Amino acid sequence: MLTDYTTFADAQAHACSDALWELFEGDREYLNIARECIGRHADGSNRTAVRIAHDDGRDEILSFDEIAAGSARFAHWLDENGIEPGDRIAFMLEPSLPFYVCLFGAMMTGAISVPLFTLFGLDGLRLRVDDCKPRLLITNAEKADMARAIEGTRVVVADQALLDDIARFGDRYEPKTRANDLAVFQYTSGTTRELPEAVRHTHRSIVTLMFAALYGTGIRPGDAFFCPSSPAWGHGLWHGTLAPLALGVTTGTFAGRFDATRLMQALADFGITNMSAAATHYRMMNNAGCAGDFTFAIEKLSYTGEPIDPATLDFIDATFNVPACSMYGTTEIGVVLVNYPGANDFMVKPGSLGKPVPGLRLQVQRPDGTPTDPGEVGELMLWRRDRWETTKDRAHIDEDGYFYHDGRADDVIISAGWTMSAVEIENSLLKHDDVKEAAVIGVPDEKRGQVVKAFIVSDRTPGDDFTRELQDFTRERLSQHEFPRLIEYVGELPKTPAGKVHRKVLREREAAKIQ
Repeated sequence: MLTDYTTFADAQAHACSDALWELFEGDREYLNIARECIGRHADGSNRTAVRIAHDDGRDEILSFDEIAAGSARFAHWLDENGIEPGDRIAFMLEPSLPFYVCLFGAMMTGAISVPLFTLFGLDGLRLRVDDCKPRLLITNAEKADMARAIEGTRVVVADQALLDDIARFGDRYEPKTRANDLAVFQYTSGTTRELPEAVRHTHRSIVTLMFAALYGTGIRPGDAFFCPSSPAWGHGLWHGTLAPLALGVTTGTFAGRFDATRLMQALADFGITNMSAAATHYRMMNNAGCAGDFTFAIEKLSYTGEPIDPATLDFIDATFNVPACSMYGTTEIGVVLVNYPGANDFMVKPGSLGKPVPGLRLQVQRPDGTPTDPGEVGELMLWRRDRWETTKDRAHIDEDGYFYHDGRADDVIISAGWTMSAVEIENSLLKHDDVKEAAVIGVPDEKRGQVVKAFIVSDRTPGDDFTRELQDFTRERLSQHEFPRLIEYVGELPKTPAGKVHRKVLREREAAKIQ
């Protein structure tokens, strides 16, 4: 099986679609993610499935048996409440027993799970709820009143009372989903105000995901895995939760307000050997200044979301003594460039995105569609569906065929691993009565890679109070991480001939300031 191989050469020789299917119980006709990730590993041994490090210092340990039984009971509860295959069930929960019970229970019935970020404000939540139109929105008591403000939405509080209610049902449920049935609607963290449809994943997506698991995060049976990213986003859900569980690997995650010292304590206490995180998690561990207080067992590390700065790479080398392996992809296309963690015949080049996942073709192209020369920056393209498709990123390759990232091709901002939309933040700012015009860009930041900077046209007198008011106004409506950390008040904004805000001019002006 593919899990028996660890080298880059073996990946090129043996990785193929047929080999991936050998890792699963289901087949090309009938497959269910909950069965593959939880049900088939529940054997009465109470083997640990998930370790949760809570921000208050608590550790929560959940077994495959516990999650499987709870998921089955919740599936029966959904049947009793008239939920049918294809109905959307939205979840706005931190990692916890109720989260996993509801997530996998919905998948068992053939309903579509829609994970939502717990820090969404009312505007950010309504935008997604209006789009996916869930039959149920499941959240905690703290968020319930806000969720009920969205008309026509049935809100269920996932607490001990819910777990007590579903205990009356049986702890077995037989899924009947087909491999091509929809299982998950995944919103990207950079969704714009002109909300596109969520990325739709079928149950068979768990199979193709294994390329990223095997070669992007290097997961193998026997690993003690950890991913601190929220399961509301693609990295935390697919790479941090579903992929390891599908291989029967114990995974770990973080719940609550992130704290780098708490993370390092969990890595040490749990004996974690393999971690996949956002670049900012590593930066924050470095900035905490206390890594030397812990003893780590790390053997493999991967990261995603943005490049890691040289100082943080030096910290990783000194602290963990293993290379930090980038993996690159998006919610829409999946992971396509990896650094093969754990492969002793693959040289990891600092700052590189690595090389393609086995079987994929990627190319950096000029505007005329011809491939670039080594070192020449162009647009990163993926061969899919018998044609080249853009990733909306710029990149270059080196003489050895390694890929390097050279920035976004659109107006998406990546800050501390979060992908944010300039348009979405602008539209939120424009709701403020004192904002006449607004433009948003990303500017370099040593800690977060980029931060959001807003340019505001207003008749109101600028000042610190006004700045804090606009920041709070935005984060309350979108999400706690989606707000302009920097605000500049201007008399007018640069415009294109068509009258649109010219963000490129603003970016060029900011770049000129630091030269």
